[in-house]
Amino acid sequence: MTVRTRIAPSPTGDPHVGTAYVALFNLCFARQHGGQFILRIEDTDQARSTAESEQDIFRALRWLGLEWDEGPDVGGPHGPYRQSERKDDYRQYALDLVDKGHAFYCFRTPEELDVIREERKAEGLNPGIKGDLELPEAEVQRRLAAGEPYVIRMKVPEEGICHIDDMLRGVIDIDWAQVDCQILLKSDGMPTYHLANVVDDHLMAITHVLRGEEWINSAPKHTLLYEYFGWDMPVLCHLPLLRNPDKSKLSKRKNPTSINFYERMGFLPEAVINYLGRMGWSMPDEREKFSVADMVEHFDINRVSLGGPIFDVDKLRWLNGHGRAFRHQPGVPGRAHLRCGQAALAERPLAAGGSERPAVHGPLA
Repeated sequence: MTVRTRIAPSPTGDPHVGTAYVALFNLCFARQHGGQFILRIEDTDQARSTAESEQDIFRALRWLGLEWDEGPDVGGPHGPYRQSERKDDYRQYALDLVDKGHAFYCFRTPEELDVIREERKAEGLNPGIKGDLELPEAEVQRRLAAGEPYVIRMKVPEEGICHIDDMLRGVIDIDWAQVDCQILLKSDGMPTYHLANVVDDHLMAITHVLRGEEWINSAPKHTLLYEYFGWDMPVLCHLPLLRNPDKSKLSKRKNPTSINFYERMGFLPEAVINYLGRMGWSMPDEREKFSVADMVEHFDINRVSLGGPIFDVDKLRWLNGHGRAFRHQPGVPGRAHLRCGQAALAERPLAAGGSERPAVHGPLA
């Protein structure tokens, strides 16, 4: 099996340091196993996505020294790599789920959905959209023929437990009662993240999904979609979120989060990417300064700590102040080598699905 990982940012604003952090860990995991790292653009939000933001993502990641094997700008055998260019494909996959009885047309208005939320809340249930949403088949056909607007939602169990295997966290148990009937296809014909994400990962032969822990609560929906389609699911690994010094989720209100900011302020790209590499991970010899090539060589996903890495600009400034050390390290390859220069690395066994980690139970924020 060829290991294939991906990063899938949305081109809706300045490139975020969190995107670079997740991209770095995906690249290192793929390279260490002699695999491939893919860049995909998730531009399903047509109102906010821009070509300028997409180009900014390419430029910012390359400024940090990160390169990809396949993507919108370099091509590859699994394109297209922009979700907007796969619109018709997603629609067909959503319709296939309807035909199989795993999804349904939903004609509920925003006002009706608000009533459903309030009723569920009053009953002490998860206020997510679930319950009395489907219509009889004859009524569905009448409304379709009349051209009424609709979305397509996935069907979700009302009860039971979904077991998620995670490389870092072991088994995560999430109650199906907490999972809503997710929209898969929006009224404008564009897919939601959840449908596009699963379809693209399958079509692009992604084997391992390393992403932020904020996606844990979406994992049951993705697990169910893989089951509905009859596809093998990639191995999941939910990385800890970057946090402000006060332990809150990293946000631009408390910390500069744009990669562009650090470039404009004169930070060295080697210092920024080195610092991101230290977010919840460390070299076996505990050295503080290392290159991406060093990280690839010694990368072990099981060394990632779940404690919540603190993104402290003052510490980054300190590391940047030692920037000359980066550019005088013997044997550090140029950036072009980071994409395809790891072929000499010996194949290493893939990390197991966290069987030695304790189980995590209950709702997760």
